[in-house]
Amino acid sequence: MPTPALTPQKSLPERVLHALLFELVALVLFAPLIALLTSQSLARTGALTVMLSLIAMFWNMLFSAGFEALERRLGWRRTLWVRLLHAGLFELGLLLVMVPLIAWWLQVGLLQALLLDIGLVLLFLPYTLIFNWLYDLARPRVLARRRRASTSA
Repeated sequence: MPTPALTPQKSLPERVLHALLFELVALVLFAPLIALLTSQSLARTGALTVMLSLIAMFWNMLFSAGFEALERRLGWRRTLWVRLLHAGLFELGLLLVMVPLIAWWLQVGLLQALLLDIGLVLLFLPYTLIFNWLYDLARPRVLARRRRASTSA
């Protein structure tokens, strides 16, 4: 099996696109489930989901930029273990912000908010891994197509 290539640096517009795609797909997949599991109105959980999504989107861009810089500096390759480390640290950072926000917004205790957040993490860990893996597989094809289009124009 060939060793994965080093990750090329992403531009700010690409980071924004990546984060927006990640959050949009997550909202479509998970917002209805969250409303069902919390027995809260879809409007209330929908607003919470949008807030959490915006926080996660900005954290995604910030964290991923730092993580990718660390990857390049240390010469890491995108192996399964590096992807698992990325996903785990990303979700841990979100946990520190999300639990108090969930508790406040849903008017529940910190323990109940923590349990809800753990449930979200259990959903988002595999989602994060799969989404980023698919993105990384598609990215070289998209970049090559853009290069071909710009050289033929």
